[in-house]
Formats: sequence, C-alpha cells, structure tokens
Amino acid sequence: MKKEAQPTQDLVDVEDIKNETIILKNGSICRVLMVSGINLELKSEEEQNAVIFSYQGFLNSLDFPVQFLVHSRKLNIEGYLEEISRRKESETNELLKNQVAEYSEFIRSFVESNAVMSKNFFAIVPYYPITVPQSGKKMFDFLKLGGRISSSALEDQTLEQKMVQLNQRVDQVISGLNQIGLRVVALNDEELTEFFYNLYNPETVEKKELKIAYGED
Repeated sequence: MKKEAQPTQDLVDVEDIKNETIILKNGSICRVLMVSGINLELKSEEEQNAVIFSYQGFLNSLDFPVQFLVHSRKLNIEGYLEEISRRKESETNELLKNQVAEYSEFIRSFVESNAVMSKNFFAIVPYYPITVPQSGKKMFDFLKLGGRISSSALEDQTLEQKMVQLNQRVDQVISGLNQIGLRVVALNDEELTEFFYNLYNPETVEKKELKIAYGED
C-alpha cells in the first residue's frame, strides 16, 4: 500500500509566530535577531584583537545557549532595478536615459549569469522550561536548543511568564553585541515568516530582503 504523504505542517516544528516570537510545538519559544557584520580584514591587528576579546567576554557572560546562523542566498535585485526604472522614466535627457537603460540591462544580465550572493547573520535566543538532553542532530536544530521539554514543566509556566524570561535573555544578547559594535534588530512577525520561507526554500530568491536600519545613534 502506498504510504500517505504527511502534511507539510507536521514536518515543521513551529506552532505559531506572534509578538516577534516563535512558539514551538514542544512548548519552548525563541526570538530571531538579525545582526550586522564586521569586516576584520579592514581593521588593524589591535582592533581585531579588541573585537575578538569583546566577543569572547560576551560569550562567557551567557548562562543560556544561543545559536548564531549565517544564511547565504542569491541576491534579490528586483527592488534595485525597479528604482533604476523609475529614475529612467523621470530623466529628461535622452542620452542619460539610454545610459540608465543600458546599465539596468547590464546589472540584470550579470546577476542572471553569475551567482551574486547576499549573506545575513542571525542570533537565535531560546527559552524553554526544564529540559532533558536529546540525542542526534537534524536540520534546524536551533528550534530545539533546549532538548526535549518535560511535560510537568510545560504545565508550570504560562506563555506570558516564558516571554518575560525570553525578553530578559534577548536584552542581554542585544546589549552584549552592541558593545562589540554590532547592530542588532529583532525580526517582526512578517520578517520571521520570510525567514522561514527562505530557510525551507533554499533554491529560490528571497521575496523580500531583510535589512538592518543604520540610523543615527
């Protein structure tokens, strides 16, 4: 007898996404922080050592697990090309308009024939009740950083109580990374949905590029 295919929802560990928080089927919760990068190659040896020691101190200050995820995807340039198209239409100089059109076509052709990748950095901060260790590794293990949740622990804490604990951890991680000179933003509900879409569809171009806003301090 042909085995009936499982619904996609049964293969995903996410129960719900709300209030910038991922709620998992095992009762634990976590938040995803997008983190800016640092190009150490452009810094002096003294500056590199300062960053490394600061990062070491940050890791040593944590009393809970945090996973850092580097996610590379094919660059989405549709928004950029649309902006170029708008500028071309508003250009009154025919020579400049033709140059903009040629530039746009060059960029499109180049990206289509070359794998231009974008790289994003994330920190996944979990909170879970008392856990017991689990064995084995599988894809998206950051969804199970705490291991297997004991049934009694699930009954002892409400979602609101777990959110308080999680927010304290998130604040500690953001503060520690800020001290290293990194920008950190928590993904909202829409961005978390996009985040998982990208993870589960690695062959496609992301629908919308996730970004960190670099405002004035």
